[in-house]
Amino acid sequence: MYRLSRLKYVFPLGLFVALFLDGSLSKVFADFFFHYPYAMVSQLVIVWLVCAYFFEGDVQIPLMGFAVAAGIVCDLYYSGILGLFMFLYPMVVGLTKLLAKYMTPSFPIIILIFLIDMVVFELFNYWAYAAIGIAKVGLTGFLLDTLLPTLALNLVYLIVLYLPLQKLITWAADTERR
Repeated sequence: MYRLSRLKYVFPLGLFVALFLDGSLSKVFADFFFHYPYAMVSQLVIVWLVCAYFFEGDVQIPLMGFAVAAGIVCDLYYSGILGLFMFLYPMVVGLTKLLAKYMTPSFPIIILIFLIDMVVFELFNYWAYAAIGIAKVGLTGFLLDTLLPTLALNLVYLIVLYLPLQKLITWAADTERR
């Protein structure tokens, strides 16, 4: 049960840290992340949400609610208006749940699902901004100069953080050894 596990404290704290680090890493490493013509978008929130889904065990984290809350915070903090992320983060959680139904979770499968989540997330984000005229780059430019570097960066995040997050989340989800 979520309310009886350490996850009720660890999960929101980890989500906040991921939100904070997404912005902080983008600021600190701006010269590296946004070196023309390439742009790499840090998405540690998605890493956290996907890992939490796969490692929660029998504990059912209310991921959808947290995804909406993270999206609202992200929208208000980074853009100043409610917008895309409050819909895109829950969409990623839903897509993860849908894909996980049809695949047996393992490290390569989690990577595959994560990459699919990232592609869908970034494409919807691009299409929304292109539709209102904010994104001026063509689809090919976006795919080559933004999506591929973003996938590479976040894949590195997932690979590096996979075991530590697995240990942390399974430890926090364990209600037996309290």
